Parts: sequence; structure tokens; C-alpha cells
Amino acid sequence: MTRIFDNPADFADDALDGFVAANRGYVARVDGGVVRSTEVPTGQVALVVGGGSGHYPAFAGLVGPGLATASACGNMFASPAAGQVYRVAKAANAGGGVLLSYGNYAGDVLHFGQAQLRLNAEGIETRTVTVTDDIASAPLDQIEKRRGIAGDLTVFKIAGAAAEAGLDLDAVERLAIKTNYRTRSLGVAFDGCTLPGAADPLFHVPAGQMSLGLGIHGEPGISEHKMPTASELAELLVSKLLKDKPDDAGNRVVAIVNGLGTVKYDELFLLFGKIEKLLSKAGLTVVEPECGELVTSLDMSGLSLTLLWLDEELEQYWAAPADTPAFRKGNLAPRPLRKQGSVTAVDESDVEQPTAAAAGLGRQAVAVLAQVRDVVVEHEEELGKLDAIAGDGDHGIGMRRGVDAAFTAAETAIGASVGRILTAAGEAWSERAGGTSGALWGSAIIAAGQALGNKTGYSGEDAAAAVTAFVSAITELGKAEPGDKTMVDALLPFRDAFLTEFDAGAPVDRALAVAAAAAESAAAETARLRPLKGRARPLAEKSLGHPDPGAVSFGLITARISQHIDSQLAPPAGNGVQS
Repeated sequence: MTRIFDNPADFADDALDGFVAANRGYVARVDGGVVRSTEVPTGQVALVVGGGSGHYPAFAGLVGPGLATASACGNMFASPAAGQVYRVAKAANAGGGVLLSYGNYAGDVLHFGQAQLRLNAEGIETRTVTVTDDIASAPLDQIEKRRGIAGDLTVFKIAGAAAEAGLDLDAVERLAIKTNYRTRSLGVAFDGCTLPGAADPLFHVPAGQMSLGLGIHGEPGISEHKMPTASELAELLVSKLLKDKPDDAGNRVVAIVNGLGTVKYDELFLLFGKIEKLLSKAGLTVVEPECGELVTSLDMSGLSLTLLWLDEELEQYWAAPADTPAFRKGNLAPRPLRKQGSVTAVDESDVEQPTAAAAGLGRQAVAVLAQVRDVVVEHEEELGKLDAIAGDGDHGIGMRRGVDAAFTAAETAIGASVGRILTAAGEAWSERAGGTSGALWGSAIIAAGQALGNKTGYSGEDAAAAVTAFVSAITELGKAEPGDKTMVDALLPFRDAFLTEFDAGAPVDRALAVAAAAAESAAAETARLRPLKGRARPLAEKSLGHPDPGAVSFGLITARISQHIDSQLAPPAGNGVQS
């Protein structure tokens, strides 16, 4: 349990500030994360890593010469927002292009992907290599669906060493891809971790049992087994990884025994000794191994084994020197501190003046966001518990952070057009919430704002256009399909019911009421589905019988908006929105 904090919602930011204060010779704080505080040669590829907080040494602890150039740092177990990744990468860029690398989680893919598009559009060549080392999360023929766990370290280290050696972006990307393909990991948990401020762990493992195939975001394993002896655990981990080895595997491997938070070093060393003997018996030579806490999960009781099959090229970069707050290898000469530039803010001096209609509708949008905030606050704990069944338990707190930020940004912008207000709200939601839901809700609110814009008058057709834009932003960005057990399973019925009612002549408030009812009903129906997207996918059986938290929160929000609109608007004579 985490005991040292002021406000649990500020834990990640406060911890990052303290980390920087303790390591100013290595890192400097930038908006969204950290960047090296020492000089980076002009033209060097910038390796930007990152993900949710709570995994130290990953990710900020791996920033330094010979490893990462910068780290984008999200909230606890939640991906950094696209804007944060963008700003960190801009600060890290030394003119040689940017390689983004992170674990293959839906929220990270969405946010880092948006940042990559923005960076490339500005002429900063940017590539991505996702880490997919967790053999428990998908079969080998679906390696692209696997999660990234402790194998992050091997990919980051070799890519960082290649960048330090002066290789260009093509070569650094190639080596990162090659390392990822040759890396395999498998983890076990003995008990769950507890988020700051929470009274209970995200999950429990029954006494005398062990959970196999855990993630690093508080997700439980995919199966439970009788607690083994150290020798039996070593045999289990080694045998499963050797069965999954890459096609071009040689006989030289890096072995990494990684503690997830509370397993003591003596226990890790004991297990490593057993593992090293088994690898030697299998004809493998262990090269420059690591044993300790490298990619953690707060106070989770558990560990993982990672194997990287080397060739001559990869071994050269694995052995290369590195000097970071949490990972040191060999010797590097001290680097002078560099001056930190700032990312120029967008010039908004020429923002269009709002029309009376757009300003009035903007005030209504702020009132709606207040209702959204209230319903999320009311159900925050419930949503977190639902998410913890087969996910990481952060949906409630993520939605709370997002809507709080969105409402504050919208309220600050009162007097602007509805388009401007919703854009500010969407950007704030994405920035503060992080994670998949942060990316999706933020993008959808922005899209609705763009559809409404700054017009001289509004009608029911504009409401329908906003609904369509909101839904399209989520489906196009998230790529989820009906039946995948995501928010989309409630979202599409909402849109279809709204448009059907509206096209039949119903006023907006009536169409919204019917659509909200359809969304709530569809959300409840997701209990019978198996998840095919997101962090719950590897735990499909645990998810059965429980509705999807994203669909549930969407249903709750639409119902509350409908109630609010119904209380504010008298039924109009025909299709139209009253201002």
C-alpha cells in the first residue's frame, strides 16, 4: 500500500518532481515528462520512451547517455497524453529524428500515435517501435497483439546504444525491431498492487496460489496455480520461454529476472541461480544478465523472466556503456549540462470572435460538462472496481481526472464559441486523463466542437452532426468493432437511435432520451461478451459476466445529459435546438 502522499490524484506528478530534484545531473523536467539534462550531440536520434507512472525504474529512470533521450510520463498506470508526448519529443529532438518506443497497450498506441502524426507533420521525422515481449498475452502467430512488460529494457537499451553510437534513424529503428522480435518475457504474481489512496489492492491471489501471466498495470494473471518451490518456478518460466523462442535464435541470451515491487532481492537472486543453471543445461550461454527491480508495478508482489536471444550485432549494443539514474553499465565520460529550451505555444492572438449563438451554445456546453463531471464523480469508485476485474482498475480515476480538467478548461473559456470551448475541454481531458479513454473522449469532444464551430445559428441538424462527429472520432481512432466489448458497443446504438428518432421528426431532447436508453441497455449487454481489444483481452474469461467499464460510463453520462437537457429545454415544435 502507498502511504506517502498529499493528494492521491497528484501522486504521479509529485513523485516525478521529486525524482527530478534527486537526479538533476541526469534529467530535467519538461511539460509531460523528463528529458536529459546533459548535452546531446547535434544530429543524434532521440529515443523517447514512456508510459504510465508506477513502474520505476521505467520509464524516467532510464533516461541518460547510452539509453533514452527522454521519457513521457503519464498518470498512474495511464498513458501520457498525445500533447505530453509531443512536447517531450520536441524538447528531446536533436535533429536526427525521433524514435518512440513503449509497451503495446491501447492507450499508449493511441496517444503516441497521435503525437507521431503531429511531429511528422511539422517535419520532425518520427518512427515507432512497440514492445511486445509478453508471451502470455497472445500466441506467437499474433505477436503484434502481445503486451510489453520487462522486455521494454532490452529494446530501449539497444536502441539507445545505437543512437549513442551515431547510427541514423533507419538503423536505430531496425535494431529496435530486431531486439523486440528476439525478446520474450513471462511473469507471475503472488498478490496485487494498490493505487495511491486506494484501500484495497486491484486484485488478490488466493492464499497458497500463484497467478501466471500478469501484466505490469495491476492486471492479474491469466491462470492460477499452486504456489511452486523456487526450482519449480524456475522450470516453469524457463520451459515456457524456450518453447516460444524466435526462429533465428542462437545460443547466447541475456537473462533478466525482474522484481515487480515487493519481492526481495535475496529471493530474486535465489531464483536467478536456479534459472541460470537451467539455461546452461539447455545449451545456452548467459551474457551480461540483470537481476533486480527494472520494470515494476507499484507494490505488486511478483516477478518476471525475460530472455533476449543475441547475435553479434545485438550483443555489441547490449554491452555498450549507459549511465542513467537507475541503469548503469560500463563507463561514460561526464557530460556537460545543457540549456533547456521550451516548446513555443500556439499563437492564439487571431482567434475568431464568437457569434452570439455560438457563445450561448458554449455556455450550455459548459453546463452539460458540469453534469458529466457530477455523474463521473458519483460513480468513480464503482467504475474503478469494474475495471479491476479484468483490467488495471484506473477507469474511474482516469475519467474523473479527465472530466475535472475538461470542465475547468471549458469554464475558463466561457464567452468563447462552442467550438472553441469544446476544443479546450477535449484537449484538457486528453492531457489529464491519459489512457485509452482519455485519448478517445478527448478526440471525440474536440470533433463535436469542430462540428458545431462558430455559427450564427444552430438547428437540430447541428446536434445530429455533433453526435456523428463524436462517434466517428472514437471509431476511427480506436479501431474497435461492435462485439469487441468496448465503449463502441454502447456508442453505436446511441448514435443509431438518436439519428433514427431525429430523422423521424423527434425533437433533439426526445431523440437524446431514446439514444441514452439504448446506450445504457447496450452497455449492460456487454456482460455477455469476451473482450477483443484493450488490456482486458488477455483476461477474457475473468471479464465474462461483467459489463465493459467504458460502455457503462458512456451510458451513465448520456443518461445524465439527457436528464439535464430535458430539464432545461421545453419541447420544441419541430426539429431544432433552443439557445
